[in-house]
Amino acid sequence: MKQFFSFIQKEFYHIFRDPRSLLLLLLMPVALMVIFGFAVTNEIKNNKLAIMDLSRDEASRKLINRFSASPYFDLSVLVPESASLETIFHKNKAAMVMVIPAHFNEDLMASHATTLQLLADGSDPNTANSLINYASAIIGDYQQEEFPETASAFQIVPITRMLYNPELKSAFFFVPGVMGLILMLISAMMTSVSIVREKELGTMEVLLVSPLKPFMIVLAKAVPYLLIALVNVLTIIALSVWVLGLPIRGNFALLLGESTLFILSCLSLGLLISTAAQSQQIAMLISLLGLMLPTMMLSGFIFPIENMPMPLQVISNIVPAKWYIRTIKAIMLKGLGLGAVWKENAILLGMTLFFLAVSIKRFKIRLQ
Repeated sequence: MKQFFSFIQKEFYHIFRDPRSLLLLLLMPVALMVIFGFAVTNEIKNNKLAIMDLSRDEASRKLINRFSASPYFDLSVLVPESASLETIFHKNKAAMVMVIPAHFNEDLMASHATTLQLLADGSDPNTANSLINYASAIIGDYQQEEFPETASAFQIVPITRMLYNPELKSAFFFVPGVMGLILMLISAMMTSVSIVREKELGTMEVLLVSPLKPFMIVLAKAVPYLLIALVNVLTIIALSVWVLGLPIRGNFALLLGESTLFILSCLSLGLLISTAAQSQQIAMLISLLGLMLPTMMLSGFIFPIENMPMPLQVISNIVPAKWYIRTIKAIMLKGLGLGAVWKENAILLGMTLFFLAVSIKRFKIRLQ
């Protein structure tokens, strides 16, 4: 029995001697509870709504007030008549636009029927469907309360359009996220494990005595993963277009360039993990849990970021996949150019340079 407790004590010593593993064991359950408790939800709230009111009468103002009071919508902007509705979607100013026609109140009182238009961003079909349903329910409640005695006679008929994804195919939503997840795992995880393996086997010192500089050695090990990742990009795009019917409305060369930038950021992140990990197992855990979960939960891949509490929304900004997924959707589905995604490019480039600089510094220190 004494030997049994000695082995238990020894095992605790092993855990406490590795602060990174201890930190992972203690903080990961807390992180999972926070993410699954707050971020994972099917309810969509605080979505940006833009309204173009061509009527500006009492009925339209009351309807707008209904939307303003709803927790599902955040009335972000009142659109002037001369504004381009597609520009609002291109600049991500709103997830849905409601157009109230001229003479809204007059038509409703005269003919007991009128229409209004709801425009939703169909690149995220689940969110678009939910927003249309929420808006239709608000319009129905407004009609019932404003005209209770003649509710069946008065009709406000929403005319809906799904931009960028008219058929509401789920592939339009999942493909960009899958691209980000696959590239992150291949580039970051495999690079980190590859370099740590050299350390464990004791062959890294052998490589360092070669004529190549350490930076060139690391670069040589990263290039194969860059090429493999690019092959995966082409494979995913081919399957998306020919099997799933996903269009590429933007420039194909720009799409490959954006993917290459994201791959470089992932490779730099993998190199940073390799300088912090002591073994292949630790590198694998950090890559899988520390990268895969944020990519799935906090990048907008599965769950809308707008639903999350503000602290998680702030944390999502440091997830590279968030900016890549937004870029891919803008190019593939909306047909936008470089001018529309310059912000995402700047953030990914900054992350790449930061990860690379820190990695090189730590790499030199650890192997001197």
